Amino acid sequence: MSRRVGRRSARRDIGPIIAGPPLVYAPDVQDPTPVVSRDRLLALDVFRGVTMAGMVIVNNPGDWSHVYAPLLHAPWDGWTPTDLIFPFFLFIVGVSITLSKKTDGWSILRRTAILFAIGLFLNAFPRFDIAHLRWPGVLQRIALCYGAAAAFVYWRRASGRGDERLVRDIILAILVLLFGYWAVMVLIPGSTGMLGDLSMQGNVAARVDRTLLAGHIYRPYYDPEGLLSTLPAIGTTLFGVLTGLWLRQSRTTGAKANGLIAAGVIGIIVGLIWGLWFPINKALWTSSYTVFAAGGAALLLGLCLLVIDVAGWKAWTRPFVILGRNALALYVLSGLLTDIIHAIRVGPGEGTTLHGWIYQHGFVPFLSPINASLAFAIANLVVLFLALWAMDRRGIMWRV
Repeated sequence: MSRRVGRRSARRDIGPIIAGPPLVYAPDVQDPTPVVSRDRLLALDVFRGVTMAGMVIVNNPGDWSHVYAPLLHAPWDGWTPTDLIFPFFLFIVGVSITLSKKTDGWSILRRTAILFAIGLFLNAFPRFDIAHLRWPGVLQRIALCYGAAAAFVYWRRASGRGDERLVRDIILAILVLLFGYWAVMVLIPGSTGMLGDLSMQGNVAARVDRTLLAGHIYRPYYDPEGLLSTLPAIGTTLFGVLTGLWLRQSRTTGAKANGLIAAGVIGIIVGLIWGLWFPINKALWTSSYTVFAAGGAALLLGLCLLVIDVAGWKAWTRPFVILGRNALALYVLSGLLTDIIHAIRVGPGEGTTLHGWIYQHGFVPFLSPINASLAFAIANLVVLFLALWAMDRRGIMWRV
């Protein structure tokens, strides 16, 4: 995940994107429009908060040369826990779409445009070199995936679809996205002219990015949030929509949790099997990766439901709720803080960055290199948490 915005006043409605609306519903069987309860599905807030905390830690080590392997992305094919953070967040976005009380065409368009614009701003900050500005990005992908998934749900609802028919429509859309993307990636020649070339430079998605976004992508050969790979990422969001519809059912919370756990295990197995032919790859957002990551998200959300909302073990959840309910602020502040401490120079002459000075003087003398690097990332999270805690006490939320 990566980065920022101006301050928003207290408690404006974000809709389903980052912080999330009230999340427990009692839908009328005859009326597909959800009725919002005053309670929240605490497990979803906690899941969002854990995901955001993971993002901050993996994005902000003291020294990229000393990082524990699970906190790094897989070099190409394969996966690590870090590779699951972004799809987990898109999955949560999808869940929240179905649980939102207020979704119409104008609000969908407005949220999509604002999120995309914030993402561009964060990519430009602090130098604002527009000629070499990276156009794709994490918030940009979130915006596009939210916009596509929410518009699809809104369109099908406007056609009179109840939940049962909507589920069938979403499953069909997911199948079209995932199998269509697979067909494009394996049946259309990449830059090497070979069919099925999934290498970093030769794959079709990278070729599209280099052709349409030349000079405005993250890596020389490809962009992990590029154009073509956004299609299966929409599929990740739609898996979240299906989960949200499941949570709307008139079943016990325990039954919902067990259903999510079962679906999650199936998704993981299907993703691993599909990965034998179409490898799990976060940078390409392969179809196998989409199913695998959605399965992992469903499994963990189901476990959160069992632990928090069924067993009632809630005492430990408050910090994650604070992080999860103000996730946009956390994302923005994290990116700004990282950029600022890398931009400020201290010491004589060119000196070193403020980031390097803090790391070298506050962590390196006391810990081994790899633990000093991790401690710096955790300290970064603590600083951001304190900021969000102060905002929470004052009822301040950054929302679009």
